[in-house]
Amino acid sequence: MRPPVLLDRPARWLLGALAAGALLVVLGNALVPQGHALHVSTYTVTLLGKYLCYALLALALDLVWGYCGILSLGHAAFFALGGYAMGMYLMRQIGTRGVYGHPVLPDFMVFLGWEELPWYWHGFDQFWFAAAMVVLVPGALALVFGWFAFRSRVTGVYLSIITQALTFALMLAFFRNEMGFGGNNGLTDFKDILGFDLQADATRLGLFLASAAALASAYLLARRIVTSKFGQVLVAIRDSEARVRFAGYEVEHFKLWIFVFSAMLAGVAGALYVPQVGIINPSEFSPLNSIELVIWVAVGGRATLWGAVAGALLVNYAKTVFTGLLPEAWLFLLGALFVLVTLFLPKGLAGVFLHRKGRPT
Repeated sequence: MRPPVLLDRPARWLLGALAAGALLVVLGNALVPQGHALHVSTYTVTLLGKYLCYALLALALDLVWGYCGILSLGHAAFFALGGYAMGMYLMRQIGTRGVYGHPVLPDFMVFLGWEELPWYWHGFDQFWFAAAMVVLVPGALALVFGWFAFRSRVTGVYLSIITQALTFALMLAFFRNEMGFGGNNGLTDFKDILGFDLQADATRLGLFLASAAALASAYLLARRIVTSKFGQVLVAIRDSEARVRFAGYEVEHFKLWIFVFSAMLAGVAGALYVPQVGIINPSEFSPLNSIELVIWVAVGGRATLWGAVAGALLVNYAKTVFTGLLPEAWLFLLGALFVLVTLFLPKGLAGVFLHRKGRPT
C-alpha cells in the first residue's frame, strides 16, 4: 500500500494560493498608492485577516467533526476564550492611556468600582504569558469537558447538545459584570501589541501575515495528523466506534486528544482575531456562531481540511457582500445554503471537485 501523501494536489494549491494571495495583499497595500485600482486598503487587509482567522477555526472543527465524527456545537467557546486571553493582554498594555488614567486597572474596572486587579488578570501584562493562556485555557476546558463526556460515552446528538450548552453557559457567565471581563461591553479600546500601534497600517499588515502563517502552519500540522496512523484510527472511530473499541483501542484517549488539540487551534484563531477587529465580548460565545461554523465546514467539505478552509472563506465573503446588499435576507440565504448543500452536495464543494478529478471522496 502506498504511504499517504502529506501534501496532495488540492493542499498544494491551497497553500500556494494562500502564499500568493498574502504576497499580493502586501504589495498592494504597501507599494501601490491609494487611488490606484490595484491598491489594497487597510480595511480590506483587516477584513481578509479576519477571514483567515475564521478559516483556522473551520480547520479546527473539521479535525474533530470530519475525521472523528464529533459534531461540536461549542467551538465558539474555545475561539472566544483564546480571544479573551489576548484581549486581557491588550487591555493591560493600555496603562495610563485609558479614559480614567489608572496605571493598572482597565477602564471598565475603574467604572465599576473595582479597587484591585483580580488574581486571574495577573501575568497578562506579559505577552509570553498571554500567548500561553491562549492555548492552555481552551485546551484545559476541552480536556476537562472531553474527559467527562467521552469517558461517559456520550456521542451523537447528545454530545452536540451539551457542547452547545457549554458555550451558552459561558456566554451567560461572561455577560455578568462581576466576572471581571467587561460584562456586556467586553474588552475594547486596545492601543498596541508588542509595542506596535494597532491602528498603524504596518501593524495591520503584520497581523494579516501572522494569520496567514498560522493558518498554513496549522494546516500542515493537521494534514500530518490525519495522514498518520493516528489519523487512520480517528477515521475508523468516526465510521464505527464500537468496532474500534472491540479491536482493543482506547477510543476515549484518541477522541480526547484530538478534541483538545482542536480547541487549542480554535484558541489561536480567537487570539489572532481580536487585535484585528478591536473588540471581544460575550457575543462571541453565542451558539449561533458555532452553528455558522458547522455550515462553513459543510459547505466546503468535511474530512478534507482544505475544503473547510475554502468553505469558511467563501461563506464569510458572501456574508460580507449580502449583509451589505440584503441584510435582512442573509440568515435566510445562509439557511437555504445549508439545506441545499445537505440535500444535493453532502460532501460539500470539495466533494464535487474530487469527483470531477475522478478521485474517491
